[in-house]
Amino acid sequence: MKKMTCNKTGRHFHRTNIFYLQRLDAIRAMLDSTSNIDSPVNSGDREFLMNLAIGTPPESFAAIMDTGSDLIWTQCEPCTQCFSQPNPIYNPQDSSSFSQLPCFSQLCQALPSSTCSNGCQYIYNYKDGSSTQGYMGSETFTFESTSVPNIGFGCGENNSAFGGSNGAGLVGMGRGLLSLPYQVNANQFSYCLTSVGSTATSTLQIGSLSAPAGGSTMTTPLIQNPQKPTFYYLGLNDISVGGSPLNIPQGTFALNSDGSGGLIIDSGTTITYLVNSAYSMVKQAFTSQTNLPAYTGPSVGFDCCFQLPSDTSNMQVPSIVMHFNGADISLPAENCFIKVSPEVACLAIGGAQGTSVYGNIQQQNFEILYDLSNNVLSFTPTQCGSSS
Repeated sequence: MKKMTCNKTGRHFHRTNIFYLQRLDAIRAMLDSTSNIDSPVNSGDREFLMNLAIGTPPESFAAIMDTGSDLIWTQCEPCTQCFSQPNPIYNPQDSSSFSQLPCFSQLCQALPSSTCSNGCQYIYNYKDGSSTQGYMGSETFTFESTSVPNIGFGCGENNSAFGGSNGAGLVGMGRGLLSLPYQVNANQFSYCLTSVGSTATSTLQIGSLSAPAGGSTMTTPLIQNPQKPTFYYLGLNDISVGGSPLNIPQGTFALNSDGSGGLIIDSGTTITYLVNSAYSMVKQAFTSQTNLPAYTGPSVGFDCCFQLPSDTSNMQVPSIVMHFNGADISLPAENCFIKVSPEVACLAIGGAQGTSVYGNIQQQNFEILYDLSNNVLSFTPTQCGSSS
């Protein structure tokens, strides 16, 4: 789950707002008649990375795919503070298709709490403490064989707490104006996250997609929150552990009239976070039905952990079912239990205050389709990456 603040300082720009909006309208009109945009997706360090390229000539890089935020950004030279990345850092001076966005552009004004003086600069802070800071630009992005000009993005010159993912930035897939789906005028997109740590490749598809076929597909409404329009909210009614409903009090996951509460689905958050009252119920039920001793050693970053035996053939882990509106999603053991060392495994669910989050561990090996025209989310259980 992501949140951003923004401020601006001076830069010189040479584009007009009218010209920029004309170009944005032209590209969105062009995309109405083009084929799907596809991007390979791979498992990273508890995140999922999409492969794309930026600039002319195109320079390939990987970026975190994040349905919990809007901004598209990559690290840029000259860099004040940049983390290590596998590919060379993008230098806008080496691209013939780069231009800077003026302060009065639509995308610059979409940055919340923004101010501006002779140019559009941003500070984007995420809830986990990571951040990126730089200036807004426009550039050609290439997805497999499809090149899309005039994508607004952040050129990050000061980026912190993103190391370890093997990515060079982030692609916001939220509902806001800055996101990739909005900028390419997509009415739907889908992805299929492989098992965490897998070397298999799956695909993010954006555009005019066919809904998943087969009787195993389940759908649930996408709920919009006017106070927080970036996020994709789902209605969660109850959770079952080991086949028994917990009977979580009605309204625990409700979206409140002031915009607080609710549950969002977020590909950029690793584990699922439930409001503390519900998490306590899940933890108690899960622990009581697991034939493993509690782990009591040094912290491994999770709240509910167990000591693994040398022989795991008789290990008992209860099933978990998420009862969304109209869709009962049965989670395999690997979507509930995460191995943090050869001797320790943990429940991939934690407690939180306020908004609950359905993380990417729980989404692995489901094809998930976001139908933005009809506000419906589809889940289809499958083996992601098996045909790659």
